[in-house]
Amino acid sequence: MSIDQDAFAAPSLKSRIHGCLLGGALGDSLGYAVEFDSIEAIRSRFGPHGLTDLTTLEGGSHFSDDTQMTLYTVDGLVEALEWANDGVGADVNACLWLAYLRWLGTQGGPAHPAAPAPPPRWIDGNEVLRHRRAPGNACISGLAGGEMGTIYRPVNPDSKGCGTVMRSAPFGLIPHISADAVYKFSADAASLTHGHPSARQSAGSFSLLIHHLVSGHSLHAAAAAVLEDVRGLKDVASELPERLEAAVSLAGEAVLQPEELVRQLGEGRVAEEAFAVGLYAVLATAPGAGSGVSPEEHFRAAVALAVNHSGDSDSTGSIAGNILGALYGEDCLPKAWLEALEAPEVIRGMADQLVGVTTA
Repeated sequence: MSIDQDAFAAPSLKSRIHGCLLGGALGDSLGYAVEFDSIEAIRSRFGPHGLTDLTTLEGGSHFSDDTQMTLYTVDGLVEALEWANDGVGADVNACLWLAYLRWLGTQGGPAHPAAPAPPPRWIDGNEVLRHRRAPGNACISGLAGGEMGTIYRPVNPDSKGCGTVMRSAPFGLIPHISADAVYKFSADAASLTHGHPSARQSAGSFSLLIHHLVSGHSLHAAAAAVLEDVRGLKDVASELPERLEAAVSLAGEAVLQPEELVRQLGEGRVAEEAFAVGLYAVLATAPGAGSGVSPEEHFRAAVALAVNHSGDSDSTGSIAGNILGALYGEDCLPKAWLEALEAPEVIRGMADQLVGVTTA
């Protein structure tokens, strides 16, 4: 099935940036409420269809470390672009490392004496980002060692957790740079915390998907382009193309039940599984041309599919929300969900900063 993209106006870059960051936070928030719950427990709490509406959560919604780290990725990129706009070359990965070190400080972890002490920026003054929301072990340990990880000097060399891919959408939101540059920036940043090839390749490929969407590709064309990109990677970890090919292929069949989704694509705990589940959820619920299904209806269906399973629901929900927001812009975001979202002003604040340095 394919989306009739002529049925809605192409969104502006500003709308795509806001849509991607807010959409990811909405998917993260829905998934965080059921993260690592079994599908049986989810159905017991929310009914046979699981959790499908952010407004039904008692006590309000909360986003996780996925949104926190995504926003700190934005901050690192904004700082690098601020330097560039002033005519000064900056090491992009060093800016991201400093941003992630400031995030580490919000999580209560002691700074390594060998690590630099970066000066605070606007993002650090937002108390909501200081909550500890189940941060990934590799993200914490990779930053706590005091050494800047690289592809050639990896930290956590055996780790391929989803903590890389869930934070990597912002790289695809930067206009006027090549696909190769998007991939390199994202993969290099993944190496700051995770050393396994699949972790950085999954992060880079997810950023490429966002890049293709922001560049105006249709959803299916963007997915096909990423598959082609992945097949062409040097020394690609075999599990990544296998998972993505399965996600694209299965999306053309009947929608998988949660038990079968996990069996076919995994629980989303590692990078290639999280990317595959999030992408599958968006593709499997994509409306056909002339169906009359609105972007908001697609968003609701895809995010519900992405989070209702026995796995890492916040990361898979976040990835699905990022994809949909980059595709449709803000028009796909349910207004009632935005009203229920935790600290939307912080997310919009970071989105506006990224808009400011990329469209000035």
